[in-house]
Amino acid sequence: MVESAKSIEVEYPESDGEPMGETDLHRDLMIRLIELFKERYRDQHVYVSGNLLLYYEEGVPYKHVSPDAFVVLDKDPGRRRVYKTWEEGAPNVVFEVTSSSTKRRDEGVKPQVYAAIGVREYFLFDPTSDYLLPPLQGFRLDGDAYEPIPLNEDGRLDCRELGVTLAREAGELVLRDAVTGEVLLERWEAEQRQVEKERRAREVAEAEIDRLKRLLGEDDSSSTGD
Repeated sequence: MVESAKSIEVEYPESDGEPMGETDLHRDLMIRLIELFKERYRDQHVYVSGNLLLYYEEGVPYKHVSPDAFVVLDKDPGRRRVYKTWEEGAPNVVFEVTSSSTKRRDEGVKPQVYAAIGVREYFLFDPTSDYLLPPLQGFRLDGDAYEPIPLNEDGRLDCRELGVTLAREAGELVLRDAVTGEVLLERWEAEQRQVEKERRAREVAEAEIDRLKRLLGEDDSSSTGD
């Protein structure tokens, strides 16, 4: 009797030998997307990763993709060596940073795979504006295929799954909270902003104290004169 592929111990490699990014620009943006969502979902039950092999058919290790960045809601945020959809489900959202070497896969093979496994939303961004027109594109799963996400009234793309908007501003990809409009930041940026906010608050408080001291001094002088 021949054992099925699923009953045999199958190895799922942790690397496909491909570089993380075509250029520093592409690599840095991939890392930034991951860090932005790690900060957004810090201390929450959400898994954020990228440049990780995602296997989508049990027992068939050659069937894999490597999203530049992806988010899985309601999932243990612990580290993984690979991601297996039959064990943990499909990502809610995938982001790809498009380059000359990835354009064909980003627009062809990958969306077919993501749609088949149930990725709800899929976004593409070309940081150099050389390979995609427009350079920022979003797609939402409708049935078993993706439909383009139209720009909202602010000229942004809505990512409903994560409650954020995406836009290209001065050539940069900017993500904002869909409710507050606040720009998403990496942890170091958020900490830096908090330090700056506290510094400004101290300056305002010190200025108010100085104003009150001067006011009290003037009152004292008036009283002495009388």
